Amino acid sequence: MVWTPRATVSAVIENEGKFLLVEEDTGQEPHTVFNQPAGHLEDGESLINAVIRETLEETGYDFTPTALTGIYRWIEPNSAETYLRFCFTGKLGQYYPEHPLDDGIVGPRWLSLQEISRLGSSLRSPLVKRCIEDYQFGQRFPLTLLHDV
Repeated sequence: MVWTPRATVSAVIENEGKFLLVEEDTGQEPHTVFNQPAGHLEDGESLINAVIRETLEETGYDFTPTALTGIYRWIEPNSAETYLRFCFTGKLGQYYPEHPLDDGIVGPRWLSLQEISRLGSSLRSPLVKRCIEDYQFGQRFPLTLLHDV
């Protein structure tokens, strides 16, 4: 069997002291979870284009990445799947309230750090809080670290 990690992207977006999260209906317990705008890298897609696309598809907002806040490896305990998450921060753009959202997405939610901390097990994974913490600690790496060869 070939081991293949799942490559994902996410965006930490802050506006007026609140963070943009996505409320998702997973169809499993708990039914509703919260995540950053995030998703899987698609075949032939750059990491930057993936986070722009995922943010729009899940929130209806344009997003322009300006920095990488971190690269994370997480093993999901139930499935033992390995995820490699590339987390970006950047500039919030125009909002398109009529933009169709991905299946399962309830909608975008702006939450304060206190509200996010109270979500506990309703966070999609521990990566959600860790990405926000690294953003708050000022971790910003240039996008020039990423190369499509």
